[in-house]
Amino acid sequence: MKILVIVALLLSASTVLAGTRVEGVRLWPAPDHTRLVLDTAGLVEHNVFSLSGPSRLVIDLKDAALGTDFSKVDLSGSPIQRIRSAPRNGNDLRVVLDLKSDIKPRSFVLEPNQQYGHRLVVDLIDEQGSRLDRATSPTVTQDSAGKRDIIVVIDAGHGGEDPGAIGPRGTREKDVVLRMAKRLADLINQQKGFTAKLTRTGDYYVGLRNRTLLARKYNADLFVSVHADAFRTPQPRGASVFALSQRGATSETARWLAQSENRSDLIGGAGGVSLDGRDDMLAGVLLDLSMTASINASLGVGDSVLGRLGRVAKLHKQGVEQAAFVVLKSPDIPSILVEAGFISNPTEEKNLASEWYRNKLANAIFDGIEQYFRRTPPPGTLLAWEKQQNRGGTDVSQYRIQRGDTLSAVARENQTTVSELMRFNGMNDDRVMVGQTIRIPSS
Repeated sequence: MKILVIVALLLSASTVLAGTRVEGVRLWPAPDHTRLVLDTAGLVEHNVFSLSGPSRLVIDLKDAALGTDFSKVDLSGSPIQRIRSAPRNGNDLRVVLDLKSDIKPRSFVLEPNQQYGHRLVVDLIDEQGSRLDRATSPTVTQDSAGKRDIIVVIDAGHGGEDPGAIGPRGTREKDVVLRMAKRLADLINQQKGFTAKLTRTGDYYVGLRNRTLLARKYNADLFVSVHADAFRTPQPRGASVFALSQRGATSETARWLAQSENRSDLIGGAGGVSLDGRDDMLAGVLLDLSMTASINASLGVGDSVLGRLGRVAKLHKQGVEQAAFVVLKSPDIPSILVEAGFISNPTEEKNLASEWYRNKLANAIFDGIEQYFRRTPPPGTLLAWEKQQNRGGTDVSQYRIQRGDTLSAVARENQTTVSELMRFNGMNDDRVMVGQTIRIPSS
């Protein structure tokens, strides 16, 4: 009899131990959603549903037990009033979020990464307050007679639950790039004729597609995504600049043509061409033309930024690289991705963690952006008007060759060809020297 009792107790204990413990909880408030993260000891089955009158969100976790204190969670800035929990059906756990208003939930599980273990993620989406639904008009510089600013959208990679790469000393990519992005935005906003917008202003995650959607909502002339690279060994170092590859553009063309919400969007910004109502062949041609122009402009601004970065940091590659990054796939907005360095390299991690080095990089990126747009300002902008005024009615401008410049890069940035520049300047080859002044024909 005693043996049976002991066996029963052991079986009961093993049942309790078999449950997945909820070991921690984190909250990441963002402008258009709040992310609730439950740290779990392993994979956990779950079910999420909403209740009204009052507004609540119920999270049922199968075969789970609570091992943390929800009362210690800071709920400020979130739609959550209170978090409650109780056992359910013997071995399950029910978590209830008392909400200030109705929200749209989205849940999924995440595998362990460098910083966290297994996690259950619940996004509380505020559809009414979404920045993606709030269109904006390009800023007009004061006293510019209606000439608009150049809009640069700066995207700090990762954020919130996604730390990005983590250096040997624990420096997180998401923190480094956010500080650098804010510095770059400050520099841009201080320059007459420019306005900067940030895809994120705090420690929260923005989906990759939403980052490009924000750029479109802001009517961006340029999208700059800032990251810090990593490798499995500590040796690689140096900054890089990427633009979209043609292969990535080809796959993106197909995606845009397949999705009705994309077909109705304008290609080429304000006054551009809508894909809506076009047959697939014509829509494909229009989109390919837009993507090609966008990639060429991206390579142009990328060359300019890379040249300036090369003055303050070691470069990983001497030319602009191309890859199929999701955040670079806006068909009508020139987009570049800047890898500020390898955070996996101990020396570069130390540099990236320091304000003075991040400021050097931000200044270089800004100089490259400004240089490009001074040469090739978008129509209707203050810089385009100023460039025309400086020409004095002629169809020729001049450019002084800077360190890192190539004739092909200057040609691309000014929407002309190497052969045309050589002919216009009486050059026998495409070699240029620092300090050399060349004449640029009007595009």
